Amino acid sequence: MRSFALVGALVAGLGATGAAGVATAAEEAVKPAPVGATAAPNWGACPPATLAGVPADQVKFYSCARYRVPIDHDNAALGTIDIALLKRTARTPDARVGSLFLNPGGPGGSGLRMPISGQYYFQPQVLDRFDLIGFDPRGVGQSNPLRCFTTQEDADEVLAAQIPVPLSRTEISGTLASYRDYGQFCKNNAGSLLNHMSTKDVVRDLDTLRAAVGDQKLTFVGFSYGTLIGSTYSSMFPKQSRAIVIDGNVDPALRTSDGVEYDRERAQGFEIALDGFLKRCDQVGAKCAFSDGTPRAKFDELREYLRKQPITIPGGGSVDINQFTGGVSSVLYSPSAFPGLAEDLQALYTAIHPAGAQTQTLQPRQMKVLTAGKQGLADQNPDSPYTSDDSYFAVNCSDKPFKIKQEQVPGIAAKWERESPTFGRYQAFADTAGCPVWPAKHPDVYRGPWRAKTDVPVVVVGNFFDPATQYKFSQRMAAELGNSRLLSVDAFGHCILGDALGVDQAVADYLTDLKVPANGQVFQPNVQPFETAAQG
Repeated sequence: MRSFALVGALVAGLGATGAAGVATAAEEAVKPAPVGATAAPNWGACPPATLAGVPADQVKFYSCARYRVPIDHDNAALGTIDIALLKRTARTPDARVGSLFLNPGGPGGSGLRMPISGQYYFQPQVLDRFDLIGFDPRGVGQSNPLRCFTTQEDADEVLAAQIPVPLSRTEISGTLASYRDYGQFCKNNAGSLLNHMSTKDVVRDLDTLRAAVGDQKLTFVGFSYGTLIGSTYSSMFPKQSRAIVIDGNVDPALRTSDGVEYDRERAQGFEIALDGFLKRCDQVGAKCAFSDGTPRAKFDELREYLRKQPITIPGGGSVDINQFTGGVSSVLYSPSAFPGLAEDLQALYTAIHPAGAQTQTLQPRQMKVLTAGKQGLADQNPDSPYTSDDSYFAVNCSDKPFKIKQEQVPGIAAKWERESPTFGRYQAFADTAGCPVWPAKHPDVYRGPWRAKTDVPVVVVGNFFDPATQYKFSQRMAAELGNSRLLSVDAFGHCILGDALGVDQAVADYLTDLKVPANGQVFQPNVQPFETAAQG
């Protein structure tokens, strides 16, 4: 998982992005451009917080702007919002190709600061020849954040009632009720933007921004949910598409036609990744702390134990089924965290299987990646302002149709749990529970056709063991677009750019020189799980 990636599996409230905050003098100096695709952004100095961590000698490469777009591209009467932009200027301006727009996924991920991390997922030639442009999509972060709550206390009360893996009748009914409460707060507070948060709306903003920076055609790299932005753009604006790279792909046709089936298959993707992790643990032996015995059987035993009661670790607090499921889900995004997960799983297993005298020698330890205890907000003033945003559900509940009633969710969860014993229930009590009671009415959604009539094929990148967007989704994305090239990676984790040199070089040549990679290639990651050096 990249630092910019947003874990889409998180339930409502846990994946919210940063707040807009109070405008600083630097922000005030960046005046929004007027509505109209021909007006260029008024680039100016960035607020210091936006450039946090940028070395002093690099600040000169960055500038910021706010660009005004209509809330409804078909109805100017609804008013406007401002899109926050950050540009990292090409290092060799004489060889500049154009602008490269970036999106980290989510939905709800802040893309504003992505150019600052560009060297971690792009080859030097890309940084040399493109202005990297990051932006917060509408309703996200600093781009008119969509907010369902007015106070943090209201948000805490509603969101805390959403149990990730509800098992008892009380937990199930309370979680469903909290989603109804959430929808009511959104209906009351989110305003007209609520009905204009679809990916199609974002894509129309993106086409406006493309024209505003002076590019005849769009160059774009999108990760995770950002692959839906890229595929929607290439389908809606094929002749304005120059080079589109999408990494960690959704299945756009399924996602926009059947949210229930999409999320069922999403749960299956997490199970595939988990099974791969446990098999790899078994294969590497002593390099994996959970390898003694049969990792699969041990993991299943832990999960079933935790369904009945939490496990207490000496000196490390306790872990319940919610923390366990959410923690494992998150770690599957990031193979570098696999050794830590293995240590945590073994500590849990040892805690429920103390062997005789060993009981007396258990050393206090903290969980490395599985959270122990609840994270709270301490010493808040009453009526403290709500500074997150609710764009995750606003986008997903617009794009993904859920043709069910909320009362069907417990039955759906039970069915999915039989198919996907670790993640089925967890997935059912996210979008499938929340979207049927979401208050957006008749959002304007693009649902195909997906055949990309672009001049140059779209590059589709997929990992074999991607948990959040299983490999089958990338295969379907490539097939649905038609004019595409699928680059496969024998890798774990969600998205791969920056972590597989062969892919990185192929993408760099494609972006800079439109060199189309050969179809059907299978690449290797730079580092395999439980290894510390690049593999040959």
